[in-house]
Amino acid sequence: MTAPSTPRATYRFQFHKDFTFADAEALVPYLDDLGISHLYASPITTARSGSTHGYDVVDPTRINPELGGEDAFRSLVAALRSRDMGVIIDIVPNHMGVAGDENAWWNDVLTHGEGSEFARYFDIDWREKLVLPVLGDPLAETLASGALKVEHNDGRYVLEAYGEHRLPLRDEDQATAATDDIAALIDRQHYRLASWRVANDELNWRRFFTINDLAGLRAEDPIVFDATHALYFRLYAEGLIDGVRVDHVDGLTDPAGYCQQLRARLDAIERPADAPAGPAYIVIEKILADGEPLSTDWGVDGTSGYDFMEQATALLHAPAGADPLAKLWADMSSRSADFAPEELRARQELLAWQFDAQHRRCVEAFAALARTAVECDGLTTGMLHRAIERLLWVFPVYRTYGTGAAAPAADAEIREIVCQRVAEFVPPGEGPVVDQILSWLAGEGPGDAALAAEAVRKFQQLSAPIAAKAVEDTAFYRYGRLLSRNDVGFDAARMSLDIGDFHAAMIDRARDWPSAMLATATHDHKRGEDVRARLAVLSEIPDEWRVRVEHWLAMATPLANAVDPADVYMLLQTLVGAWPAGLRASDARELAAFAKRIVAWQEKALREAKLRSSWEAPEEAYEARCHDLALALLDPARSLTFLDDLTSFLARIVPSADANSLAQVALRYTGPGVPDLYQGTEIADLSLVDPDNRRPVDYAKLQAMLDGTPPPKMALIVRLLAMRREHPGVFAEGSYDLITITGPRAANVLAFNRRHDGATLRCVVALRCADRHLDGIAARDWWADTALASGEVLADLLGEETVSVEILHTDA
Repeated sequence: MTAPSTPRATYRFQFHKDFTFADAEALVPYLDDLGISHLYASPITTARSGSTHGYDVVDPTRINPELGGEDAFRSLVAALRSRDMGVIIDIVPNHMGVAGDENAWWNDVLTHGEGSEFARYFDIDWREKLVLPVLGDPLAETLASGALKVEHNDGRYVLEAYGEHRLPLRDEDQATAATDDIAALIDRQHYRLASWRVANDELNWRRFFTINDLAGLRAEDPIVFDATHALYFRLYAEGLIDGVRVDHVDGLTDPAGYCQQLRARLDAIERPADAPAGPAYIVIEKILADGEPLSTDWGVDGTSGYDFMEQATALLHAPAGADPLAKLWADMSSRSADFAPEELRARQELLAWQFDAQHRRCVEAFAALARTAVECDGLTTGMLHRAIERLLWVFPVYRTYGTGAAAPAADAEIREIVCQRVAEFVPPGEGPVVDQILSWLAGEGPGDAALAAEAVRKFQQLSAPIAAKAVEDTAFYRYGRLLSRNDVGFDAARMSLDIGDFHAAMIDRARDWPSAMLATATHDHKRGEDVRARLAVLSEIPDEWRVRVEHWLAMATPLANAVDPADVYMLLQTLVGAWPAGLRASDARELAAFAKRIVAWQEKALREAKLRSSWEAPEEAYEARCHDLALALLDPARSLTFLDDLTSFLARIVPSADANSLAQVALRYTGPGVPDLYQGTEIADLSLVDPDNRRPVDYAKLQAMLDGTPPPKMALIVRLLAMRREHPGVFAEGSYDLITITGPRAANVLAFNRRHDGATLRCVVALRCADRHLDGIAARDWWADTALASGEVLADLLGEETVSVEILHTDA
């Protein structure tokens, strides 16, 4: 018997040189004991040496030797297959790593320019030399410093920068490179050396977001598609993988076309008779805005789960906390109580700064298009610049996906929303310019068709990174109403999700995406699932939280040497959310270890916010003051009173936080879809943003827990995975039928049935019950006569528990 290609449940491993295929193979029995059906691997192709994540691929045709290479991968797969388990791999079609000299395709482009056979692989504007922003200073200063030298390496002369970058030289220069004037030699190359600081304004090739080390690939080119996917197709043909997760699908020129092509190619492959039955499992990393549908004609099984993570997390939060927590944030920070102004400002700043070159090239494309249409006579480049700029300020989704008849219906709705939002920002008399661009985005405008397609492509490949960098990587670090609502794919403007809306989303999921991935923790999350579950409790007790925060601020103020109150408040939230289980206020050694993690989080948070520090110009003095505050607060010799009060508060809210954690687990493992378990999160996940969420996992400890008495979270996961193994049909194909609740606590419970082929799964989950835990109210008194539609009383069904999941009956 072999597992089907569609997983029953996945387990995500982050591979790197210190966690290899051999390490994973040793853990296959553990995964099987948990109840996992498929290992879900981070990218396995050859990445830049020492890569800790694998997304900086330098050779997509080879399995990474740092992970053990193909032989070790085959051994891992054999171990999995021996237990009827499978493999899903993460693939990276949008970009490649180009730092250093390890990418042969990129080096060939640098050597031969537009004449390289690989020039078509990358999205380069060849109207000028390829801009290479690898210098620390302008070229003239770098030359004067002697940091650039001609060296002989592997039989060829190369240009060495700072003793680390080795840049290829043209074939024509090999004979004279050693004796040439170095400035003249550099000037003859197919690339223009420049300071890294000019990239935002002068880069003439598409990069991944704002990372100069990652160059965009043209996967829409059939030659590029074949070259970058040949390994994946071979692995699938040999039965070594069962499917893929597609990284950053929105970066591609035509995500729908790409996914359809990927599906067609995989499904056309004949697999060995002993390989798992198809079709291939395909999920995509796709951020869906609130209410944004994923088109059902892409040929994929769904997303990789950020949408579910948002829904499940929002469900844990109490709507009543929204206003008082917003006021608290505004009082503490003197910033906006609402998220919208933060998002707008971040979009405006990043578009004018980090994406200036990409923005200008988008405008140039529309200007070229306008020149081919008589109807557009009088549309100046300035008008187009302003219109595109303002559209990107308010664009509600990552991007649109088609034009004309090929456009999904949702695109028209998105353009209508944009039209309404942008009106207040359009200069007087320039509304028709905005309308014209929206028409082109719809495939309805005048002008040359090829130029229109190119202009629309540039807009779509700009709107996505603006959304990611401005919202998730900037505004989320500036807005602190409640940090548990600021995560990848989240709507920070919304505090809570209504139970009825959650039911509606799950009904849609059961109908359209029964095999989509369900995630609540990932390698990219900003806070671990149990950090969010703990902070969600604060939405239920905003008044008590304000009193506590004001008390702590009074204690922190003497230690906060000119630290902005907003940063102090975010620090306090982070201490509460990420405080390690069992950490005592007097444990100086463990507090110091925690402080080290907090300081690392602080540095990243401050630099991503770009308000008082940044990656480009770190304000080390301010960062040091923030670090000093964190270290002082976590030093029992200096802040024992604060630490005692903090741990007292944590002891008060932890029962509610644990209940949220179990509710989250139950929803992930019983809802429609394929649940993913991110490495190590089978126990409390109190991690922060990377690299904290990618720390080594102590699997010996986890195995011992599993073999002994597992903690409640792990125990629930194991029990639900056993149910999924025993009754796969009800989870994979079962309906989703909400159960009506009656009584005084109807707003505090979510219940549903899933039915398939005679089997009925019933899931009942208590929600937002902090007042019961905090006030010590007995379950029977708290639930009173709250009951399911069947008449079963919650006090009997749940008692003191949070979750009830049962297979009620199976018809013969």
